Parts: sequence; structure tokens; C-alpha cells
Amino acid sequence: MAGTRGEDAAGLCMRPAGSVTAPALRGLSRFADSRGIPASWEFLLDYDVIEAFCVAGLAGRAPATRGTYRSALYRLAEARHGPPGQRPTPFPGARAPAPYSPGERAELAALAAAQRDPAKRASALALVVFGIGAGLRPGELAALRGSDVARRGRRVAVHLGGPAARVVPVTAGYAGRAGELARHAGSRHVFRPGPADRSYKNFVTNFALGLAADPAAPRMSMGRARSAFICGHLGRGTPVPVLLAITGIAEAGSLARYARHVPGISSSKGALRARWRAETPR
Repeated sequence: MAGTRGEDAAGLCMRPAGSVTAPALRGLSRFADSRGIPASWEFLLDYDVIEAFCVAGLAGRAPATRGTYRSALYRLAEARHGPPGQRPTPFPGARAPAPYSPGERAELAALAAAQRDPAKRASALALVVFGIGAGLRPGELAALRGSDVARRGRRVAVHLGGPAARVVPVTAGYAGRAGELARHAGSRHVFRPGPADRSYKNFVTNFALGLAADPAAPRMSMGRARSAFICGHLGRGTPVPVLLAITGIAEAGSLARYARHVPGISSSKGALRARWRAETPR
């Protein structure tokens, strides 16, 4: 597939293409624009964006149409990124997603609360509360049940199982709502309760992309939410051993990706490892 990195969707859609590829690209472009996704090859032809478009953007179309569009767009994505599952991952020192600013956090909370459907509203709030307030990964949010959340007075903690089992104290500003969501869920899942394939890697991403939102509003992203949680603790001076324990991060040097977003904090892996050694109880 010819083209340059700077070419946007509008230019791509104007080029000669097959009978399926052109309308699929136009639809993908409109979908991305409505979700605030940049109109560049890198973002438009991302497999996750394509999958969200086929699930949410084509919800009213026949399954055969969705399958045909998916196949056409995947062919373009493969030329751009390589086969699905073989996309290059950020190198270890790559900057982490930018954390949400206080203003953006307020916008996201308002966006979640504004969802008209009660079930969608509760799940959107769970994404904000347990993403920014507890730093959960997408798979951890998908698996979370109300019974996994414990409350003692004003303190709320999330008990996580799996390969990164840990106990995460919810940040004070989100603790109250976390407790309410857990109490309402009971033994059910907190996020999108009911039968669902929770192992699907885009389970959370597709939901976030399908939320009603102003195009100018920040996008809901578990990556940025987790980054806000981690950067917040770094900025408050949480001891490195404690931060590793509550985030499920294995090595102090891995925090360097996040420290680059925190003014006054060294992003040197060596400095963070030295902090870890100094702050680890003897």
C-alpha cells in the first residue's frame, strides 16, 4: 500500500480503491472522527480501532457486511503494521501514555455520569474510578467483581487475583464511588455485568469507544487512566517498593516511563532503583 505517514484518511479515501475498500475507509474515517481519533495512518489503521469500528460503528449492519469491511481494512492494516498480533511494541524506555490532567479527569467523570443508559453509566464510572483511582489494567477491570472490593470506614481497597495478584488502596478522591459501585454490583462483575467474553482483548476498549461523548472531550483510555494513578503516586512521594506492590510492576526501573511525566522526579532507571534499595525495609 503506497502512501506517506502524513497522509490522512480523507486523502486515502479519494484514491482509487476496490468497491469494498473505499466505503469501508470512509466509514472508518467518520467513526474515528466522531471519537476524536487522529486522522492519520498510524491511528486509523490500528487493529483495535478497526475492530471497534466493526463492532460499534457497524452495529446495525448485517454480519456479512461487517465481516467484509473487517477483511478489507485488515488487509490495509497488515501492510501498515504487519499481521495482527505482530505489531511492534514500544521499546522498554518508551514514554508511558500521558496521565489525565485534573481538568480532564473532571471531564471524564462528567462524561461517564452523563450516559443515559444506567448500565452503561455504571460501567463508564467503573472505568474512571478503578482506572484512575486504582490503576487497574483492562483485563483486571473486566474480571473485577463487587466482592473483590473491601471497605473499612473511608478506606477502600481492591483485591486482585491472577498473575499480578495484589491489594490496591483506592485513591481517596475515588474511594467513595468505588465502594458504591462495588456494593451495587454485589457478587456480579462491576464492569459490564452479565454474560460476556471477558478474555477478549478489546472488551474494555470497544466499550470506551462506544460511549456518547463530545468530540472535543478527552477519550477514555485505561492506559492513560493507569498512568494517572502511577504518576499521582510518584508525585506524592509514595515509596517505590509500595508503588511496585500496588501496581503489579515487577521492577523499579520500569517506573522510569511514568516518571518522565512527573515534574521534579528523576526518570533515570538508576535513580529509581537506588530509591527502591533505600526505601526497602531491611
